[in-house]
Amino acid sequence: MALDFTPNTIQQLPEICDFVPQYEKSRMEGHKFVINPVTGDVIAHMGKGFSPAGHRAFCSSVYKVVRDNHTPEQLEGMSVAFRSAHGGGWLRMDITLPNVTYDIVTNNGHKTKTGYRIIALHGVDGTCGNLIYFGAIDFFCTNGMITGEYDMTKCKNTSNFTIGGLEKRLYDGYTDFSDRMARLNTWGKINLASLDVPSILSKIIPSEKKAEKMFSLYKEESHTRGENVFSLYSAFTNYATYGDERNNFKIRNTGKDTREVTLFKREQEVAKWVDSPTFKQLVVA
Repeated sequence: MALDFTPNTIQQLPEICDFVPQYEKSRMEGHKFVINPVTGDVIAHMGKGFSPAGHRAFCSSVYKVVRDNHTPEQLEGMSVAFRSAHGGGWLRMDITLPNVTYDIVTNNGHKTKTGYRIIALHGVDGTCGNLIYFGAIDFFCTNGMITGEYDMTKCKNTSNFTIGGLEKRLYDGYTDFSDRMARLNTWGKINLASLDVPSILSKIIPSEKKAEKMFSLYKEESHTRGENVFSLYSAFTNYATYGDERNNFKIRNTGKDTREVTLFKREQEVAKWVDSPTFKQLVVA
């Protein structure tokens, strides 16, 4: 469905998420049940003061700020995708601006085009507040890239919330995009051919089995992008983007509506790996 460019509206929300939370009294004093009126299901048990904005109100506000703070040329081709979990209680809004790009060229001459990306998370079930991440997306293999905790902003999750300082943070995120991608471009020139990559991974990733599988994924990435730090980082982001046979990091089907939350937790895990002393030592100039 095409985007509705009318101010403060956005039409692409998954049906299960397009609701204003309803409440029912709990037997536990000072608590209430949070109801998704679309399904009629209880999605949370919260304190009586819990009163979040609906997904549509939050996403519309984020979308409006993005639209109002970029030029028509930058907005051309913009895509908005949604992922949901927890019976509609958790929502992720992923905005990509393909006209805001940067080319990363690695040590074997391979070129990776990246585009500016904004991720907004919203929960009406108490699982998360209002979180907005600024990162990039790799158009070569659609791996999502979030480069660290410093690329995140928060705003209070209440029914009368305001986006607050998001406009300034969005502007800063856009102006920082080229600097962040230039750093990744530098990583693409740092040769790992003479280093013991399995040993490096064992220091970054606590799980021995996961570290071994990550080395296999790195070797696949390096066949295309060369043996360098950017290929290692691309293996990390591949792990955070897919949960199936494409990378052998399958997400188990537990019967619960948590797959998208698991993938996002992987992105946070990758951010910690990149912030680790071992990884930082690799990229020291």
